[in-house]
Amino acid sequence: MFRLAKYLKPYLGATILTLFLLFLQTIANLLLPTLMAKIVDIGIPNGNTSYILSVGFYMLLVALLGSAFMVFANLNSAKVAMGFSKDLRRDLFIKVESFSLGEFNKLGTSSLITRTTNDITQVQQLVLMSLRMMVTAPLMVIGGLIMALSTNLELSVVLAFSIPILLVVIGLVAKFGMPLFKSMQVKLDQLNLVLRENLTGIRVIRAFNKVTYEQKRFDAANKDLTSTAIRVNKIMAVLMPSMMIILNLTSVAIIWFGAVRIEAGSFEVGSLIAFIQYVMQIMMALVMVTMMFVMIPRAAASAERINEVLETPFEIQDHVHELTHSSLHGQIVYKDVTFNYPNSEEPALSHISFETTPGKITAIIGGTGSGKSTLINLIPRFYDTTSGEILVNGVNIKDMPQEELRNKVGLVPQKALLFSGTIRDNLKYGKEDATDEDLWRALDIAQARDFVSNMEKGLDSYISQGGTNVSGGQKQRLCIARALVREPEIYIFDDSFSALDFKTDSALRKALKSEVTESAMILVAQRISTIMDADEILVLFDGKVVGQGTHRELLDTCEVYKEIALSQLSKEEIENGK
Repeated sequence: MFRLAKYLKPYLGATILTLFLLFLQTIANLLLPTLMAKIVDIGIPNGNTSYILSVGFYMLLVALLGSAFMVFANLNSAKVAMGFSKDLRRDLFIKVESFSLGEFNKLGTSSLITRTTNDITQVQQLVLMSLRMMVTAPLMVIGGLIMALSTNLELSVVLAFSIPILLVVIGLVAKFGMPLFKSMQVKLDQLNLVLRENLTGIRVIRAFNKVTYEQKRFDAANKDLTSTAIRVNKIMAVLMPSMMIILNLTSVAIIWFGAVRIEAGSFEVGSLIAFIQYVMQIMMALVMVTMMFVMIPRAAASAERINEVLETPFEIQDHVHELTHSSLHGQIVYKDVTFNYPNSEEPALSHISFETTPGKITAIIGGTGSGKSTLINLIPRFYDTTSGEILVNGVNIKDMPQEELRNKVGLVPQKALLFSGTIRDNLKYGKEDATDEDLWRALDIAQARDFVSNMEKGLDSYISQGGTNVSGGQKQRLCIARALVREPEIYIFDDSFSALDFKTDSALRKALKSEVTESAMILVAQRISTIMDADEILVLFDGKVVGQGTHRELLDTCEVYKEIALSQLSKEEIENGK
């Protein structure tokens, strides 16, 4: 928890002002019972109306000032708490954005969402309550005790019994509540995970008629969280009644013993009223502390989860701080590259070596799980190689700043992804200063001009979240156009033509070959027809290169490639391809 205190530094001035205002407000509250005692003990018995009005006026003035101090203190504390959470949320987001895919897999997307939203809210609420009670509660307890003792020392013995009992109750609640609050946050993660999977996978769920199954799965996670929350609230439900019993019994004892002393003539009614009010202030301050204790366990659990993200070391880091320079442009060299996923027994890629240069189309093909996507994910350093090295323009990518490396790459992912906004916004995602001419040229090459120009607003047509208002093929062509707008040194197409019909596929490849001549191109595909014209084809099987060459060469030398070709093409098409 204290490790997050550094986020309060920018708001130190506002924090000090808040604490000072609360100090003044507490002093005002402590003055009121004394003034009231004077009215009861001096003004009323003597029938001195002017004295009563004079002291009453001071009481009113003190009450108004105390209220004003509290209002401004609350406004300031809200600003500090909101600023604290804003800065913390920003840093957490920046940290998560810098994670490699390995760290995402380790922490989990749903958990990261919960930590960035719910967990930060829990800590924010604690900061807000702390600022409002940090000064008030201790001052009320200390000031109330001093004033009570000065009013009547013997009567204060009652507090020596009630306060320790109250502290024991608070301690027991904190002891049993803290583990459950921590458990609640973990179960909230699980609920978010189930909900996220249901929302993103709704088509599959309905297609397989698994709505009822998923409802039961959600209900199980929901009931698990609910049962823990009920257990927490049962513990917390004991707290307030226990405190009120102690508070009321303390009041009864004070009135009882105070009445005896008033009857003996050693105590006055006004002083008893003031004493009771001071005791009530002490008790209410302890109630405020208790409210803090209710919030601390959950906020502490949330702070621990936030710190876990902030302190997670990056698996992939830059080892240089200056941009590297090379006379080469768009060259990629794999040198004996091997890659293992964390905790996997077998490598996903073993001893991969090949080279591609500008103007050259290198295609990668292989069965499902052969390592095609893994191989290209190593280029922008979504993962780092386990052994071997990858050179871009003659420089090991581990010695190149990630920003510089990724500026050289135009990636079209296997799963086409568009962001909510206009087509123009999506196309300019990789190059903000691109002109409309650049956008239309990219759409031309991507075979997307026709359907974009037929839209009512053209480039300003709106794309809904996830691109759900365009077809799969249109979405894929827009993703290809987005990469083309960037004009990178290296194009990576990860099975990006699978949603296209053969005619569009052929026209797109022809346009790419004629237009993109100064960049290297790596093309992952499932269809033989997509890669037949590639300058070099790598055939992957079980993470190893089992064939390397042109389409014609591989038909004669690689059985795996030949099997794939025969499963997709007729003998005549294969012969014509030869």
